[in-house]
Amino acid sequence: MKIAVNTRLLLDGNLEGIGWFTYETLKRITQQHPEHEFIFFFDRPYHDKFIFADNVKPIVVSPQARHPFLYYIWFEYSIKRQLKKLQPDIFLSPDGYLSLSTNIPSIAVIHDLNFEHYPKDLPWIHSWHYRKYFPKYAQKASRIATVSNYSKEDICNTYNIDSNKVDVVYNGVNPEFKPINNVEKSGIQKSFSQGKPYFVYVGAQHPRKNIVKLFESFDLFIEKHKLDFRLVMVGSRKRWTKEIQDAFDNMKNSEKIIFTGRLDNKDLFNVVAGAEALTYISYFEGFGIPVIEAFNCDVPVITSNLTSLPEVAGEGALLINPFDVNEIANAMYKIATNEELRKDLIAKARIQRKKFSWQQSADNLYNCIMKTTI
Repeated sequence: MKIAVNTRLLLDGNLEGIGWFTYETLKRITQQHPEHEFIFFFDRPYHDKFIFADNVKPIVVSPQARHPFLYYIWFEYSIKRQLKKLQPDIFLSPDGYLSLSTNIPSIAVIHDLNFEHYPKDLPWIHSWHYRKYFPKYAQKASRIATVSNYSKEDICNTYNIDSNKVDVVYNGVNPEFKPINNVEKSGIQKSFSQGKPYFVYVGAQHPRKNIVKLFESFDLFIEKHKLDFRLVMVGSRKRWTKEIQDAFDNMKNSEKIIFTGRLDNKDLFNVVAGAEALTYISYFEGFGIPVIEAFNCDVPVITSNLTSLPEVAGEGALLINPFDVNEIANAMYKIATNEELRKDLIAKARIQRKKFSWQQSADNLYNCIMKTTI
């Protein structure tokens, strides 16, 4: 079988959530199924490490698709021409975009519908584009894969899609996320948190990640309990709004927040493993990979009780109302001071984390591909 794949988010040194999903699943599927031919469509020169096996043929298709107008040109003209020329059996798109004007059976991986529920969290042109085209992609797709049961239900309800057409393919976790000992933890604190215990946030600093309430809650935690903690913010300022800046400027303890920017993998593994807890209190998530990364490190988690996060966290995290600053601050205090609670959460997280691995993700995505051929 010949399988064409949109791999435009395989960017060396710049893999984020969907990029990691693409990388981890396709690496396994291509290597474990040499009987199939895979055509990878890149929108720019690619790194050789993304050509995972001899059965992968890379093709650079212009123009570079990094703006809604260019998305349209890339998928409706450039990709359409390639599909017509190459005649693959299936077109797989890990970021959900499809070519609407092709008859090739297509699989859209739609990770979440945050843009439908919180359109103002995005630049208006992106929000408009997503809301105009993703309903069409969902209808056009031969099958849809998504990363949680929550997202499956949301896609089916929002776009009136038959649930039998949608497969759940959970995300996985890099096995390099693992527990460390106290000596290693002390060294990480010296390197990243001024030698102090810390909470960690991992991800783009974006409105729906609830950065405003995270700053307010941490400030309240410090003011109320006078504990000498830090908050380490890992990730890029992807959409640092005036509201986020104002929340930071209004803090009484802003000097206790440490911004690392993006980290290489080794430092990321260490910073998560060295934390007292992960604080991941988004008000909308299709999955939430940092939760299971912390689980793998035996690091307690404070996360939201909304959208997919209760499904992913199970009983292994403290679930909070992400809009209640007092509740979030109290959860921080409990994690910081209650050793029995920490042990209980870690024990439950060890059970929950067994549900998630990239091999399971790859197997489930491959099964989705096979269903499309029936």
